[in-house]
Amino acid sequence: MNALYPQLILDALAQVRYPGNGKSLVENNMIEDDIRIDGRKVSFSIIFEKENDPFIRSVVKAAEAAILTFAAPDIEIQGNISVKYRVAARPTRENPLPGVKNIIAVSSGKGGVGKSTVASNLAVALAMSGYKVGLLDADIFGPSAPKMFDIEDEKVYAEERNGHSYIIPIEKYGVKILSIGFFVNKEDAVLWRGGMASNALKQLITDAAWDELDFFVLDLPPGTSDIHLTLVQTLGITGAIVVTTPQEVALADARKGISMFMGDKVNVPILGLVENMSWFTPAELPDNRYYIFGREGGKRLAEEMGVKLLGQIPLVQSICDGGDAGHPVALDDTASGVAFRLLASEVIDAVAQRNANQPATQKVELNH
Repeated sequence: MNALYPQLILDALAQVRYPGNGKSLVENNMIEDDIRIDGRKVSFSIIFEKENDPFIRSVVKAAEAAILTFAAPDIEIQGNISVKYRVAARPTRENPLPGVKNIIAVSSGKGGVGKSTVASNLAVALAMSGYKVGLLDADIFGPSAPKMFDIEDEKVYAEERNGHSYIIPIEKYGVKILSIGFFVNKEDAVLWRGGMASNALKQLITDAAWDELDFFVLDLPPGTSDIHLTLVQTLGITGAIVVTTPQEVALADARKGISMFMGDKVNVPILGLVENMSWFTPAELPDNRYYIFGREGGKRLAEEMGVKLLGQIPLVQSICDGGDAGHPVALDDTASGVAFRLLASEVIDAVAQRNANQPATQKVELNH
């Protein structure tokens, strides 16, 4: 039976790489000077930068395996590794955004229905109405806000406040904006596991200087995922808007999205449904409507699900051009701009009704 001593344990831990930078735990000075040996029982602490480090669980398991492989196979190590943090955890608050009055989640059952276009133009239209507005591009794997607002090359910086560092949102067209797109190469795909994506999103919410807002618009990923669960567990969402097209396949997915929010576990109020690409109107024939994706599908779904149809947005070239140019059409006095401003008016009314008739929103507690 091999004798156990601290250096033997450190030599074993030197074989474990921290995924964040590829260096060993020893090189990163992540092993606390508290190695204890009691017979065959070994205990020590691993130090991480922050409590939301996505690699904590995998590193602890790798450290356990390294001790058994490189030190001795009979060491009692499982459950004896403690975790510490260099940065003290910020005190949790029931409401991490106390200055935000209303949080609106813009969702869709599937991709390609124009959810991000609706979210961006809604945020701009609300700001044009005189409200303080924030937009969080929570579509972690397909961030589009930097492109839609022509701020892809903007540099995000942090500011010290009361001993903590806060990310300062980019402001344009009267909207405070943050997106994971500011922190990754715009040419690269975002390949993150669910835990990493959720932690990144939490930081954009709780570690950002959103300050006082009348409306905080969340552009969610399409479908249903860990991101949606992270949001409803982090924030008390005032209400959700579901975006669809009149097409039957989109309506089927929108129905699932509405059901998710209305379910007993999540129970986020539905402010209403937005039917995007309701009809096509060519620029040279502004009075003509061509129902290329079907007609009134969103209206029928809203009636079926017992939710409000907040608006019908036409499919016109200017909406696409505005998104590509970083100039949301809600800024313009065109039919499209008017449609989004009318949508904003409907959303304001829907939020007022929801707040008058339902209790204040609480974070969702999901029991696994």
